[in-house]
Amino acid sequence: MMNPATPANAQRVLVLQGGGALGSYQAGAYQALCHFDFEPQWIAGTSIGAVNAAIIAGNEREKRVDRLKEFWQMVSPGAPWVPTPITKGERERTLYNETSAALVATFGVPGFFTPRVPPAPLWPKGSPQSQSYYDTAPLRKTLERLVDFDRINDLKCRLSVGAVSVTTGNLRYFDNVELKRQGKQIGPEHIMASGALPPGFPSIVIDGEHYWDGGVASNTPLDYVLDVETKNDLLIFQVDLFSARGPLPQSLLEAAEREKDIRFSSRTRMSTDKNRQIHNARKAVLDLIEKLPDDLKNDPSAIYLREAARESTVTVVHLIYRSKNYESSSKDYDFSHVAMVEHWEAGVRDVHQSMRHKDWLERPQSDETMVTYDLSGEENPPQKEQ
Repeated sequence: MMNPATPANAQRVLVLQGGGALGSYQAGAYQALCHFDFEPQWIAGTSIGAVNAAIIAGNEREKRVDRLKEFWQMVSPGAPWVPTPITKGERERTLYNETSAALVATFGVPGFFTPRVPPAPLWPKGSPQSQSYYDTAPLRKTLERLVDFDRINDLKCRLSVGAVSVTTGNLRYFDNVELKRQGKQIGPEHIMASGALPPGFPSIVIDGEHYWDGGVASNTPLDYVLDVETKNDLLIFQVDLFSARGPLPQSLLEAAEREKDIRFSSRTRMSTDKNRQIHNARKAVLDLIEKLPDDLKNDPSAIYLREAARESTVTVVHLIYRSKNYESSSKDYDFSHVAMVEHWEAGVRDVHQSMRHKDWLERPQSDETMVTYDLSGEENPPQKEQ
């Protein structure tokens, strides 16, 4: 068995879900994590999570928050009308959010995407321009300016971003460590592929294959991290933008929002439950082998099982953005400055709240190898899931 390590000394991993405009919540969470000296050694992201991940991994530690602020301030322009005060009423805020989202859908987002002119239906069938409403060329320039890809490819920090093949439907993770072994490198196109959500954004071609947003297949890269790393202890801080749990909808807008939450939460709860069962089953196999007589311990089958069941400990600290009552299904493309600041501040606040509960810093007990802490905000204190 491997020597035990406390989660604080384990490999630190940051897992970032996709969620468009909600991604500023992750940026705020990262800013707060820096306050507590959380230095990720590995960042895995999908869609906007991949953009945030690239900015973090592609900059020196002291520049990361400034680069995140630069990105989110650029893509969240001010609106021509702002409720006064901003919290005046739920109905007014809903109208404001929907108006902001409509402006984004019409005019695009600076430094991110622009509407196609002429629109997609007027382009010849089969042309790249005929398959998406927007052009994401501005995002490439933004990534080239804000991200040091040489730093990423020098493996200063491990980076993994998920995308799905358009023709095979297979989910693939572009990992700077794995690509390095193949003599390849991560570039802006890999980040753009991870965020190429159809039919809004065009597919991105990498090595002759077309890729769409990884969220089409799975919006949370936790499974990839747990599948790849089985030897070292892990402390995973998972920041999700859609909640699998929510109230029963009371209107069409709420139904549309709830459907999107369920779809893009990517069955996170089921995934963590499944992986926890697998981890603890491996430990049970090792415990059983240790109870065998010495002659059976050296049996080839026992040796094989011992090696296959070799297990690390995993602690998942789960942080989920909780929607406000005035948000609707447009929340992931409401890039208004007001929404960006609210989401950023919520990320900061939730991390500070989570740090009041230090149980997750303890290594999982001898009867379990994986535990998950659901850090849900002030009204729902963190829950340890056995």
